Amino acid sequence: MKILVLNGPNLNLLGKREPGIYGDGSYEALCAHLRAFAAAHGAQADCVQSNHEGALIDAIHAAGGVYDGIVMNPGAFTHYSYAILDALKAVDVPCIEVHISNIHQREEFRHKSVTAPACVGQICGLGPFGYEAALSYFLSREKVGKESFH
Repeated sequence: MKILVLNGPNLNLLGKREPGIYGDGSYEALCAHLRAFAAAHGAQADCVQSNHEGALIDAIHAAGGVYDGIVMNPGAFTHYSYAILDALKAVDVPCIEVHISNIHQREEFRHKSVTAPACVGQICGLGPFGYEAALSYFLSREKVGKESFH
């Protein structure tokens, strides 16, 4: 099983940007943890981060036929990128949207996700563990059969 972990704007600044909200762990440490977690379960996790909407869309388009799932933190694009929504709908790869903070406890504009309707689920407020929970979903889905989760 191969999972694409896709991160949007400013996630490269984890550990530096608002550590009270996002924690003090670096983006590199998060990716290393997720790769190791996936490998321990016989899977592969590839991390991609971009501050550019088009690069994220290109990664989503390229995921078809390559990845079994996408774990995505779209960052601020969550709240206004209909282009990312359309890209997710255009590929036959299930996606789980993840947010480190609880977007529903933050500024009003962060409460609505325009990308979540194209996802099988959304995890927010669990810190970096949200990524691991999303990976676990895909890993368990592989073990018991995809049909069990419809």
